[in-house]
Amino acid sequence: MAATLCQVMGFVLSLIGIAGIIAATAMDQWATEDRFNSVVTAVYTYSGLWRSCVRQSSGLSECRPYFTILGLPALLQAVRALMIVGTVFGVIGCLIAIFALKCLKMGNMEDNVKATMTLTAGILFLLAGVCGIAGVSAFANLIVQSFRFTTFADGGYNLLGGSDIGGLSGNLTPRYTFGPALFVGWIGGAILVIGGVMMCLACRGMTPDNKQRYDGMAYKAASQHTIYKSDTRSRPAYNDSYKAHSMDGRQTNQRFDYV
Repeated sequence: MAATLCQVMGFVLSLIGIAGIIAATAMDQWATEDRFNSVVTAVYTYSGLWRSCVRQSSGLSECRPYFTILGLPALLQAVRALMIVGTVFGVIGCLIAIFALKCLKMGNMEDNVKATMTLTAGILFLLAGVCGIAGVSAFANLIVQSFRFTTFADGGYNLLGGSDIGGLSGNLTPRYTFGPALFVGWIGGAILVIGGVMMCLACRGMTPDNKQRYDGMAYKAASQHTIYKSDTRSRPAYNDSYKAHSMDGRQTNQRFDYV
């Protein structure tokens, strides 16, 4: 019962974590403009893994995708790859975990097979969570570097290596800070890791104990000082009178049965 509960809880947490990773990957607010001491207040810019957007004070938003791949920084492409790999691992782990649930009967599937599938799903969830946390942390590090080296006096260091993200450049280069997508990715990755650990722990409780127990018998070896005594009990005397006699008077082993 405890193993089943742990498995179900790990599966539910893993689903929530995967949803968080997918949502963070699709969100555009990975980096948002820092409005502290901002000169421009009528335009608000933010960017994600796939496009950059500009929101005006009237509420209208305009987004521009990144039409280039080779022109983007290598770190941004690495973050994309990590998030995609984490999503793939999570989806595959969910498919395996569905068939490995102990509360569901899948034909004549044995507990050993379900335990192995549960362990595999748990490992995939762990890898997905690590990939998600690593990708979000790498992008957060990129934002920290951009924030430190970007000033309003110079063009400085741009977040994605360009000078016109959000339509601003030159003396009005905005500084970016952490967006909501980063926190969604961190929380989703952490929940996914917890779910993977619970799935791995549930695997231990699902493995049946096939060890057969045999009743042993203790034998005590004879010591060097053991004294063996001869059997002094009297034995019954056997009468040989029934044996047949030969012609010369000697007894033979031949017996005769009289009916």
